[in-house]
Amino acid sequence: MSDAYDPSCIFCGIVAGEVPTELLHASDSVVAFRDLHPAAPTHILLVPKPHLRDLSELGDGHAEMLTDLVQAATHLAKTEGVDESGWRLVSNVGSDAGQAVFHLHFHLLGGRKLGALG
Repeated sequence: MSDAYDPSCIFCGIVAGEVPTELLHASDSVVAFRDLHPAAPTHILLVPKPHLRDLSELGDGHAEMLTDLVQAATHLAKTEGVDESGWRLVSNVGSDAGQAVFHLHFHLLGGRKLGALG
């Protein structure tokens, strides 16, 4: 598990304030901002501050961070007005699943009917 800062990681740059973006949420463990290439009218990225490659690097010490992330997603769904119509929270693991940035992150998607998974 690697909680270190990775200078080549765009999300580490955003977390560190080195890459400008409009933060929709910031806490001690998570930041959130709009996806540059939205797949839905509401498409927000929630990024844990520690550099973890993907879900497979989560350990016992990350429970509080995950709780913070899910609470942030719930709050953002409300502020975006998709809390009642429905929203999805998803994390891709690996390039075959569509992961393009190898820093753990979650996509909050909503604002339109989303297709069934599977």
